[in-house]
Amino acid sequence: MEHIVNIDTITMLHNLLGYDKPVHHLITLIDFDNIQYPSKYRNRQMIIGFYTISLKKNCDCRVKYGRKYYDFSEGSMMFTAPGQVTTVENESNNTRGWMLCFHPDLIRKSQLSSKIKEHTFFSYDSSEALHLSEEEEEIINNIVKTIEKEFDQNSDMYSEQLIVSNLEVLLNYARRFYGRQFITRASVNKDVVSRFETLLTDYFESKSLMDNGLPTVKYLAQEMGYSTNYLSDLLKKETGKNTQEHIHFHLIEKAKSLLLGTQEPVAQIAYMLGYEYPGHFSKFFKKKIGVSPSEYRK
Repeated sequence: MEHIVNIDTITMLHNLLGYDKPVHHLITLIDFDNIQYPSKYRNRQMIIGFYTISLKKNCDCRVKYGRKYYDFSEGSMMFTAPGQVTTVENESNNTRGWMLCFHPDLIRKSQLSSKIKEHTFFSYDSSEALHLSEEEEEIINNIVKTIEKEFDQNSDMYSEQLIVSNLEVLLNYARRFYGRQFITRASVNKDVVSRFETLLTDYFESKSLMDNGLPTVKYLAQEMGYSTNYLSDLLKKETGKNTQEHIHFHLIEKAKSLLLGTQEPVAQIAYMLGYEYPGHFSKFFKKKIGVSPSEYRK
């Protein structure tokens, strides 16, 4: 069995692709027109040690992220964070576009380091890629050209700050464009919300609640066929509540029904709701409702 390939640095990536030594050791721009993906690395799992932002067009290729595939033939943007497992199954010579790669050390001392977690699309699945209009693509390409120009020329005391600032602008535009994508797919998203509500309702009405405890965000996302962040962002956009908040809403509603509709002791209701320790349920209920379960029942 072949081992997983670890690509920890920008220099290692250049070596793998047959590129010259990178001008900047923490950031690079890969032009898909100028590379041929080494055949020995096809179908191999790779763990990338840096962030990647890619735009591919006219690509007759399939890339596998985790257990899902994505076809880049339509053209789309994808974002990956360090530590994600990637498998390239085939790469066409017709591929157009670029991949901007930057190491976490580049942003380590900046505010972007702490804020980058807000850009949840770095954890989206490949099937949740960002599709750009021509105008949006032009905006993104211009920002990337500015970044490339900054790290490709002789650096000075302002270079790194300007690179990071433009990276943040790029990510903020991506967030805006994802917001547009959620809106334009509103009819599809409403169907997702409906299926999600059915899934959650069925779970709370089944034995799964008492046997397995509360459903996790990860479990619900897997059942829906989405990544955890994408599902939460979609639900937040459509309903105002993320996945965890939906779970808590259903939990409170179920608890209220049991408290007012049965004579079961509070401790037993806590067990019925999947809690191992009744005290944890009482504390959660009071935090959400303002009174204890016993006081609510009275």
